[in-house]
Amino acid sequence: MSIKTNELIVIGGGLAGCEAAWQAALRGVRVRLFEMRPRRMSEAHKTDMLAELVCSNSLRSKEISTGPGLLKAELEAAGSLIMAAAKESAVQAGSALAVDRNIFSAYIADSILKNPLISVIREEISSLPGEIAVLATGPLTSQPMAQAIQAAIGAEHLHFYDAIAPIIDAESIDYSKVFLASRYGKGGDDYVNCPMTKDEYDRFYDALMEADTVAAREFENIKVFEGCMPVEVMAKRGRDTLRFGPLKPVGLPDPKTGKTPYAVVQLRTENREKTAYNMVGFQTRLKWPEQKRVFSMVPGLEHAEFMRFGSIHRNTYINSPLHINSDLTMKSRPNIYVAGQISGVEGYIESTAMGLIAGINAARKLKNLVQTLPPRTTAHGSLVHHITGSDPKHFEPSNINFGLLPADEDILKVRDKKKRREKMAGRALKDWAEFVAGQRE
Repeated sequence: MSIKTNELIVIGGGLAGCEAAWQAALRGVRVRLFEMRPRRMSEAHKTDMLAELVCSNSLRSKEISTGPGLLKAELEAAGSLIMAAAKESAVQAGSALAVDRNIFSAYIADSILKNPLISVIREEISSLPGEIAVLATGPLTSQPMAQAIQAAIGAEHLHFYDAIAPIIDAESIDYSKVFLASRYGKGGDDYVNCPMTKDEYDRFYDALMEADTVAAREFENIKVFEGCMPVEVMAKRGRDTLRFGPLKPVGLPDPKTGKTPYAVVQLRTENREKTAYNMVGFQTRLKWPEQKRVFSMVPGLEHAEFMRFGSIHRNTYINSPLHINSDLTMKSRPNIYVAGQISGVEGYIESTAMGLIAGINAARKLKNLVQTLPPRTTAHGSLVHHITGSDPKHFEPSNINFGLLPADEDILKVRDKKKRREKMAGRALKDWAEFVAGQRE
């Protein structure tokens, strides 16, 4: 691998890697973006596309009074490539921002490949380079690179398992048994809702509890991140757990009866054409025949054709409070910036955010400019604070949420939760705008 010292190396062509490369190029830095696919595929990826989405097509809420909404607003204000792609490929999903996977990835690939400062190299990097680099290999980091990282930080990685939900052919849904609506009427008829009576729910729950799951192979201690917990694991916490989680019927009255169902399974569109639907909250490690048997018990899905069954895959991340500095460099290798889910965040937009910060700081280092940190009051700053300032003994990945943002006395005086969050968001966007303006040197 021949690299010039005035070039930035980015390892990994996922959301974080593409965002890091884009931000560096915006600052006039030449970038070599290395992606191992298709020469070497991961456990979950199906294509060689840059920024392929493998778990969900949803980037979550657009509302500024939510953590994801605020983080997306900050990303957009900073000229994020990922957010530009999301806007270009958006599909209807109520108050959430969901995308057409193919259009999304194609937009990013086209932008990256047409950028004269970015070169894409289809090659696996199995060791940490000595030059300035952004490590964005993601939660499915290859074993050789994982071993190189482990050797560099002198400690073992933490592993947990992440599950993905099934996708159903829209034409196989029995629309006479379902209704179209968004929760509380937000967004129109964006979701297919499968209502369940108590008897239907009880039969479904019992079948789910009896179903066979995929064995964990050589890994015996399965640790699953709460935000992507398999539906069968969640259900084991109690018979009504799902009714207060992904199957909650609140805000979804059935227009045929005018009553709120006992439980509701929601399906979210996978593409603009609405030819495929994702089973919301149904990440699973059930065996494929069992998924067909159990999930077909949901009203409206009796004859469902599964375009993709749910599956389970390994996630890897660093115990960041021990091994990563506040500028996202490795403590043991200060030339290496860590971005994406391997840095200890969870979720697509959170990974993108860490790619953005890593790309900015790496570019500044190459240009001999001082490293700057996002304000603690912002969503970006709060994520960085979480992964670098948490207790390493109890550290685990986190999505963005308002619990990570600091609240001063003035904000705490606001009793209404939504208004309080809106005030925090206003403060964050103001501080973020000042930060972004300072990065344009």
